[in-house]
Amino acid sequence: MRLGLATRGNTSLDRDDVLHAVKRGVNWLNWCGHTDGMRDAIRALGWRRSRVRIAVQFKARTRSAAERELRETLADLETDYLDTATLYYVEDQSEWDQITSPDGAVEVLEAARDAGVVRTIGLTSHQRKPAARWAESGRLNLLMIRYNAAHRGAEKDVFPVAESLGLPVIAFTCLRWGALLQPTLDDPPGFDVPSATDWYRFVLGHPGVAVALMAPDGRRELEENLRLLDNWHDLPEEQRQALAAHGDRVRFHGGSFP
Repeated sequence: MRLGLATRGNTSLDRDDVLHAVKRGVNWLNWCGHTDGMRDAIRALGWRRSRVRIAVQFKARTRSAAERELRETLADLETDYLDTATLYYVEDQSEWDQITSPDGAVEVLEAARDAGVVRTIGLTSHQRKPAARWAESGRLNLLMIRYNAAHRGAEKDVFPVAESLGLPVIAFTCLRWGALLQPTLDDPPGFDVPSATDWYRFVLGHPGVAVALMAPDGRRELEENLRLLDNWHDLPEEQRQALAAHGDRVRFHGGSFP
């Protein structure tokens, strides 16, 4: 299942909402480390645990912090292993240098990977070119990168590198914080703003994306997103271009995010 579910700490999914998504087929859960419905749902997976990929946002930078965070995360989720630990928001070279130093977090995760406690190591970043360069170090199993119709730089900076390395890319911010669901002053006459499912369809339609993360706020938004599973199809090229054009308008009006 390429549509994943994430929590951000400010969304209101409860335990039953997350378990409902799992029942519908969602099997990638990205946990942000908060005491929330996703944590409670992961604890309640039982026999379904082996069918669901659990990814956590791993904030530690040093060896000691990583040892503590890994231990506390496993205990908090009541699981024996993590499918993915993503080094969370690594945004500059100095962070990467610290993480990969002899006293850094990566060596802890690599040892845990060797022991089967962490299955894969990822990295989350907004910085496309540095993230692609760090992936070339051979110390990562996947990348988590912002990608949506308003931010398509990963098509040039990340996807080709990831493909050459055989690394999956997880896309986040697929709705551009909801801005893609809103009209702009420059929309052409008769333009209807596409739904959330169309924007996820846009992201998943790119062959460089392995998983698109949704982060709905409540059951209503979750149900709307899950409709994608009932009728999956790629976008016709003409419609994809129309969505990309709206993404350009949203980016123009929305500020200076690269």
